[in-house]
Amino acid sequence: MFGSGLTKGTKLKTIKDMPEHARPREKLRERGPQALTDEELVAAILGMGTAGVDVRTIAKQVAGLIREHKDKLSLDHLLTVPGMGLAKAAQILSAFELARRHLLKETIKIVCAKDILPLVSDIAGKQQEHFVCISLNGANEVIEKRIVTIGLINKSPVHPREVFADVIADRAAAVIFVHNHPSGELQPSESDLNIHRQLTEAGKILGIQVLDHVIVNRKGYYSFRETGLLTHQT
Repeated sequence: MFGSGLTKGTKLKTIKDMPEHARPREKLRERGPQALTDEELVAAILGMGTAGVDVRTIAKQVAGLIREHKDKLSLDHLLTVPGMGLAKAAQILSAFELARRHLLKETIKIVCAKDILPLVSDIAGKQQEHFVCISLNGANEVIEKRIVTIGLINKSPVHPREVFADVIADRAAAVIFVHNHPSGELQPSESDLNIHRQLTEAGKILGIQVLDHVIVNRKGYYSFRETGLLTHQT
């Protein structure tokens, strides 16, 4: 059998005993967070242990709890770890909550125009016209929703460069355009049709498919795709 490499009475090295380049925070600085193990990431968050319990020992147990409980990880779980008091548990849970709020997004797949409506309910009743671009991956899952312009479209032109700049950065396969009509009229105006044609042509050049263009107000929506106005893309 292979031994653990530690004989009886051998003391586990603390962070301070390790070469500087191997310490979690220094390793993160030099190689980025993706280069760290789960235990090292926890140790980088905590920084130090407590009297009698080294941070590496705490980090190993916390990483195990994270793998076991995932998003169900609680304060009670963390407080079972020796050396993990309220302050350190709060550091871990706070990091989780920030990631949950700003990085971990529910996967939303768009199948039809009605799937878009919950994403743009915030602009339906606006008194100014908002033009929104929704970028999607190859499975028609939402990557990001962005407000491109605010104001009357015919007075504040929507330029393909502004619309597609972030879409390209997202490495999106497709887009959906949405704008509201403060007047309450759902039928597209001549300006709407012209802008849609320009954006669709730009999408063709860039290899980004325009899946739909939707007009919304408080009472309902108008889908270019459902009404046959969507320019076909090959």
